[in-house]
Amino acid sequence: MSVHTVPPPNPEIPLWSTAADAELIYAKKEIANAPLVSGHLDLYAPLFRNVSIFKRSYELMEGLLKVYIYHDGAKPIFHAPFLKGIYASEGWFMKLIEGADQDFVVRDPNRAHLFYLPYSSRQLEHNLYVPGSNTLEPLSIFVKNYIDMISAKFPYWNRTKGADHFFVACHDWGPYTTKLHGELRKNTIKALCNADLSEGVFIRGRDVSLPETYVRSPRKPLNGIGGKPASQRSILAFFAGQMHGRVRPILLRHWGDKDADMRIYSRLPRRITRRMNYVQHMKSSKYCICPMGYEVNSPRIVEAIYYGCVPVIIADNFVLPFDDVLDWGAFSVVVPESDVPRLKEVLLEIPESRYVAMQSNVRKVQRHFLWHAKPVKYDIFHMILHSVWFSRVNQVLQVQ
Repeated sequence: MSVHTVPPPNPEIPLWSTAADAELIYAKKEIANAPLVSGHLDLYAPLFRNVSIFKRSYELMEGLLKVYIYHDGAKPIFHAPFLKGIYASEGWFMKLIEGADQDFVVRDPNRAHLFYLPYSSRQLEHNLYVPGSNTLEPLSIFVKNYIDMISAKFPYWNRTKGADHFFVACHDWGPYTTKLHGELRKNTIKALCNADLSEGVFIRGRDVSLPETYVRSPRKPLNGIGGKPASQRSILAFFAGQMHGRVRPILLRHWGDKDADMRIYSRLPRRITRRMNYVQHMKSSKYCICPMGYEVNSPRIVEAIYYGCVPVIIADNFVLPFDDVLDWGAFSVVVPESDVPRLKEVLLEIPESRYVAMQSNVRKVQRHFLWHAKPVKYDIFHMILHSVWFSRVNQVLQVQ
């Protein structure tokens, strides 16, 4: 019986083998036997779970990885990156991966290790959602029809049931657009800002937690980055934002306008903004509180890193960005939602020497979260791509 006519028992076993599969097997073995890294000038070891594995995996990605981008799909939902606002991560990734000088992209899909589905969840929402309808079904139907078209027109989706395909979605609705296509939902590598384990969509170990970056000026994405040194940060903790979701109202109820050390606001009062605006608060605070809103993700996490402020993350069931390689304990504080009432106590229990080390690490990890008009080694573009590559390497060999 021909293997081409028998569906694989799971997506990690392709219907037929390619040279790319052999390269992934080679990469897996190389990563497992990564040489020990000591004192590497480019990488600061305490930021990583295992700097030796990351370094070897990244080198192999640079040397081997080839991505095929489907050309099908009309603008603006496809191939039209949205580069401003809180959903900008998906747009910037699209812009950079589709750039003319991108070495990772191949025109021959038979050489590809990964297949990129170039649609924007932000554009789906903008162009297909009917305001007031309270249903995402038109978006899910659109994506299902697109995948059905791809799988009927090309053989590549069917070879692995979508396991070597990936998409990048920062809009909160990104996960729900997969609802009507089982293979897209279960097999594809989903790079999602909304990396919520409790909703049954994000799969730890397969999917990628995408950093949510608030880009105010697409022409100058790095504008304003930086902040005061640790010794000059006079505010213990700061948060200001809308009161949506389950955590923020509790945060405000316990700490809003009740403690001079805990600058917690629903909106910064004008009497305060006359002296210090939102960004200046972040640049002057030791800890920046990053509570979940409607979803677990928050742009404040990366904002805090940009402004040299130690993030305090309050969102149960959230897989943190680049959790596959970064050790978030080195540069952030993760607080269970149930500990909001004792938040000040938790922060004051952190020794000053520990805080200074975390703040120093925040400045060091910053480079891994920066967008550049032309990608730079180890920047956020390459970190996202690496997480997708690392997932694929691990998955393809899981049953072999």
